[in-house]
Amino acid sequence: MRIEAADPSAPLVLSLLDQLSDTLTFITGDSGRASFNPADVAVHGALFAVAYDSDGTPVGCGAYRPLCEEIAEVKRMFAAPGSKGVGAAILAFLEQNAAADGYRELWLETRLVNDRAVRFYEKHGYSRIPNFGKYVGRPEAVCLGKALAGPV
Repeated sequence: MRIEAADPSAPLVLSLLDQLSDTLTFITGDSGRASFNPADVAVHGALFAVAYDSDGTPVGCGAYRPLCEEIAEVKRMFAAPGSKGVGAAILAFLEQNAAADGYRELWLETRLVNDRAVRFYEKHGYSRIPNFGKYVGRPEAVCLGKALAGPV
């Protein structure tokens, strides 16, 4: 498997994002499309990444965008069904790159009903934080954060 920066508007990437939206709609009733603007990950201090299997097929994606100077927000995390370890590898890639970009923390939001995602992030060191931004006052949302190790 390889993970690299990618253009979120590339056709192969759009297929992954469509799979993610379909999955989110099934789990939460909302595709999450309204919470992601590809332009947000095309700015300085942002990254969109894609994981490819050994055949070059995209099997997962994830991104971060700046919230402020020291905090970035994780967006559009997805691993194709049956792609064991892809989600963890993408998350580690994002964390390493975010630390190298100077961020001290990563924050994210998912739906409370998406208990698989909540467990995944908690397993990888994320803790619940007060809801931020547009998620304040939304009881269906759960926000998580993690302090990052400094660049090596």
